[in-house]
Amino acid sequence: MSGAGGRGCGSPVPQRAPWSLVAATAAFCLVSATSVWTAGAEPMSREEKQKLGNQVLEMFDHAYGNYMEHAYPADELMPLTCRGRVRGQEPSRGDVDDALGKFSLTLIDSLDTLVVLNKTKEFEDAVRKVLRDVNLDNDVVVSVFETNIRVLGGLLGGHSLAIMLKEKGEYMQWYNDELLQMAKQLGYKLLPAFNTTSGLPYPRINLKFGIRKPEARTGTETDTCTACAGTLILEFAALSRFTGATIFEEYARKALDFLWEKRQRSSNLVGVTINIHTGDWVRKDSGVGAGIDSYYEYLLKAYVLLGDDSFLERFNTHYDAIMRYISQPPLLLDVHIHKPMLNARTWMDALLAFFPGLQVLKGDIRPAIETHEMLYQVIKKHNFLPEAFTTDFRVHWAQHPLRPEFAESTYFLYKATGDPYYLEVGKTLIENLNKYARVPCGFAAMKDVRTGSHEDRMDSFFLAEMFKYLYLLFADKEDIIFDIEDYIFTTEAHLLPLWLSTTNQSISKKNITSEYTELDDSNFDWTCPNTQILFPNDPLYAQSIREPLKNVVDKSCPRGIIRVEESFRSGAKPPLRARDFMATNPEHLEILKKMGVSLIHLKDGRVQLVQHAIQAASSIDAEDGLRFMQEMIELSSQQQKEQQLPPRAVQIVSHPFFGRVVLTAGPAQFGLDLSKHKETRGFVASSKPYNGCSELTNPEAVMGKIALIQRGQCMFAEKARNIQNAGAIGGIVIDDNEGSSSDTAPLFQMAGDGKDTDDIKIPMLFLFSKEGSIILDAIREYEEVEVLLSDKAKDRDPEMENEEQSSPENDSQNQSAEQVSSSSQEVDLVDQESSEESSLNSHPESLSPADTDNVASISPSEQTSDPTENHETTNLNGECTDLDNQLQEQSETEEDSNPNVSWGKKVQPIDSILADWNEDIEAFEMMEKDEL
Repeated sequence: MSGAGGRGCGSPVPQRAPWSLVAATAAFCLVSATSVWTAGAEPMSREEKQKLGNQVLEMFDHAYGNYMEHAYPADELMPLTCRGRVRGQEPSRGDVDDALGKFSLTLIDSLDTLVVLNKTKEFEDAVRKVLRDVNLDNDVVVSVFETNIRVLGGLLGGHSLAIMLKEKGEYMQWYNDELLQMAKQLGYKLLPAFNTTSGLPYPRINLKFGIRKPEARTGTETDTCTACAGTLILEFAALSRFTGATIFEEYARKALDFLWEKRQRSSNLVGVTINIHTGDWVRKDSGVGAGIDSYYEYLLKAYVLLGDDSFLERFNTHYDAIMRYISQPPLLLDVHIHKPMLNARTWMDALLAFFPGLQVLKGDIRPAIETHEMLYQVIKKHNFLPEAFTTDFRVHWAQHPLRPEFAESTYFLYKATGDPYYLEVGKTLIENLNKYARVPCGFAAMKDVRTGSHEDRMDSFFLAEMFKYLYLLFADKEDIIFDIEDYIFTTEAHLLPLWLSTTNQSISKKNITSEYTELDDSNFDWTCPNTQILFPNDPLYAQSIREPLKNVVDKSCPRGIIRVEESFRSGAKPPLRARDFMATNPEHLEILKKMGVSLIHLKDGRVQLVQHAIQAASSIDAEDGLRFMQEMIELSSQQQKEQQLPPRAVQIVSHPFFGRVVLTAGPAQFGLDLSKHKETRGFVASSKPYNGCSELTNPEAVMGKIALIQRGQCMFAEKARNIQNAGAIGGIVIDDNEGSSSDTAPLFQMAGDGKDTDDIKIPMLFLFSKEGSIILDAIREYEEVEVLLSDKAKDRDPEMENEEQSSPENDSQNQSAEQVSSSSQEVDLVDQESSEESSLNSHPESLSPADTDNVASISPSEQTSDPTENHETTNLNGECTDLDNQLQEQSETEEDSNPNVSWGKKVQPIDSILADWNEDIEAFEMMEKDEL
């Protein structure tokens, strides 16, 4: 979910609700907690806190001032080139651009931040600019979700604090609800999105033309993310309560009701993506990160703001399921909603960093501390939280767009505990932002946290949330000109007053939860925690929870070292490591046989390794064999990364795009190298057959053109030869996995077929489904579409700058294939040479759940990589392995071959592992019987 901002609530509950039901962030629930925890670390002096608070103010001035000087009235600042980002004038960034509506996004998103930071004069000036300059009637397609949380929320937050300042009598005396009237106007513009039978909104809408009109260029979408449909109630209900127009709250409630009804009944989990017309789950993986995150947040906060018990009951039901299936402290791992014991992927995304803050609001402090500490250790290793990281804490997606979720959770943990440790965490965040992200014209997002490279991007949520949470972290109550406890934070950290709970209550509060499920009272155990239970009379309580996680990222490996030392003392040789293995070494083959690993020589020259655990000489040897196979997979993944080629570009240059649409493409290991030769330009045409696996039946259509081919059914090189023989000057292979996207999937590199490919002279590029659909949609609409294949995007024709852009809008579903439990693993150390094409990543094969073999395929001539490189394996010098202590990442895709190995557990004896597998298989069979 691109651009989703921070989450939080700094609020006592309104007087109308029993305060005993309020979660731990209520001010009166925190008094005793604050006094208990301060002894857990050295307290920070008021002078240092003030110094850090002033530093936050200076950083905000730097970011906001540069936006106003170099970008306004554009939506966002491009801090590297010191100019504004205007939709349609810059290369498309896909879904990320859906937040941009030519409505001065950053200014609106920053309104209430100005007041929190005591910049009341600047706030008054900013409001005047919004009223004077902002136009909400633009012909542009925007995300309903992003527009709601950033623009509608920003206008409502600005209105909330404008009327507060007006009541104080010094500022905003001229104000007469103008921001509220703009918010109401925008609300009515968003309402057509709800014109579906389910009540779930379309994901996108045209601000000027609405939905499903020819000129709207939207309304054909079928799917939306759960958070996109479930993160509306706070803003829409507030708009209804402020204006008396109940329609907004009614529509938002209907969407939430539908999502609740469609939850998976046996697991009480929801999926990531849902069909807005049928209610069918399109993506059935479930977690607390991207795509779902703020749905859970808004259920709890809707109870706090609106006082409807059904929202609290729903949240507690979901929370019980989250803690039962998704929470594997300190990790939060996605699972399948129908088989919640089965992990859906081996990595976590950065958006889940909000969850500890939500757990504070819930009152469940211990897991909040654990997950937050794990995230902090990742940050200390990489300076920032990568967009995604694996269960063994390596980078999966290296970007960091200056997300504020971790700062938010840090603020709420400090608010709940008073532990000065979290002030030190905030200090680290400030230092890293200034050291690594600060540039002359603002703060630039990190393109790669490993290299420190920047992206020309400063999202509006950076000003709306990051500085707000950091300033509040270091501010004392007297430093803020109003009582922050009188407001609730939206997911974008906009402030809504709690007195709305008793205003214009015309919405029925029917408790519909019990119609669907009989709730277990245990779900409500932690609704309003007793702080004496939450925070024992041990001032080091929080420290004792964090301490075991201090070295979670760079942990030692005593078991592996002890094993090696014992081997030396007994005179035996240490276990064979994957990096040392050679298929031509007889001694190595004998060791493999002892471990239950046998070799199969394939016709294509590869050697396949298969482990039969029951054939091992002993359980210890079987365990060594399992570790060896896991290391082989890790080694393959590393080697394939080293062979990675940089991405290429497909640029649509014909009318009406004129080079404005640039699609990220995967390279090929064969054919014309676009980095060494001139780009290829031509019109596109679909090949027949579309898969390109046989002689083309329409050679006249592709002659002299760039052929479009679908992935699948044969090798990439075979497709290339067929279209080349038909006279094509280039080829674009489009992924057959519907919904795949370069935004969410690792770069794909097309491999050869193991034969000589020098005969292929044309360039070949690979597009994921989302990017490929843009070209296909353009063909359907304009027939003649010309593209440029190159190593990087080219400058647009200056004469075409004023031409109108018409870029198709597409959904990105980023689907994840369901896995089955299996101990079987297959991996190549060279390009895969099967009927399926090869990608950059190693894919563990999904075999039968009853299969207990481990499989790996290697080339007998393949040299292992340099032993000095870090492969996270144990050697004689005591280098560290994570195989004994952590989940082994077997693929950097969403395929997870073994859900039974949990974080922080050592590798079990093989008998125990087999028993666990059988137990899980039985559980999966039971789940299938219970599915609805």
